[in-house]
Amino acid sequence: MDFSPIFANIGLYLDGLVVTLQLVFWALGIGLAFAIPLAVMRMSRNPLVNGPVWAFTYFFRGTPLLVQMFLLYYGLGQMQFMIELSQSLTFLKDAYWYALLAFTLNTCAYTTEIIRGAIAGTPYGEIEAARACGMSQTQTYRRVILPSAFRRALPAYSNEVIFMLHGSAIASVITIVDLTGAARIVASRYYNPFEAFIAVGVLYFCVTFALVGGFKQLEKHWFAHLRPREEVDAKGKRKAGQTA
Repeated sequence: MDFSPIFANIGLYLDGLVVTLQLVFWALGIGLAFAIPLAVMRMSRNPLVNGPVWAFTYFFRGTPLLVQMFLLYYGLGQMQFMIELSQSLTFLKDAYWYALLAFTLNTCAYTTEIIRGAIAGTPYGEIEAARACGMSQTQTYRRVILPSAFRRALPAYSNEVIFMLHGSAIASVITIVDLTGAARIVASRYYNPFEAFIAVGVLYFCVTFALVGGFKQLEKHWFAHLRPREEVDAKGKRKAGQTA
């Protein structure tokens, strides 16, 4: 195996890595911002509130991400109003925004159901205690239900983040030069698909490893109250001894 073409094109890989991280983290951030209110709406007993959110999550969880991206990129591009709109808004001609929209809608649907399940798992005693303190429904959600739900949802959401990172590899099929797109370019130039995609796999692995480590630290912080008391006391004594 000859990895010299990989090192010669390391700038192309790094540019692709930046595009991949931008797509993933923008999609996750926007998707999470919309998923929180949608999850609260999903808990409503009113079918006019709950129904549209259920239909949204059912569609985007029930169809492949690649199909969703094709529908947005190729399907919308054939509609007359989009053709006219793209004449004034030139950014609509860029495939990047269609991939970002597809990723955002997809992760929003999954995150909505993750948070909804975490909200549904809130112990009723916590809700009763909040009501006994005179909290309104909005205050109960903001101070009790949502913080508790976020802790329970964190392990499942960490998986969603990693799945989103890996799923972003399909962005290259609509001409975006992300990590996978960079590998395709190198493979077509030097006829070395094995080395080109091994390099991409290593970069994906490194990013995934960093994300897993970050979520483990976050879980350790958020679930500190669930650790055995003896472990907490032992750590406190070690810190006190080091300070002394």
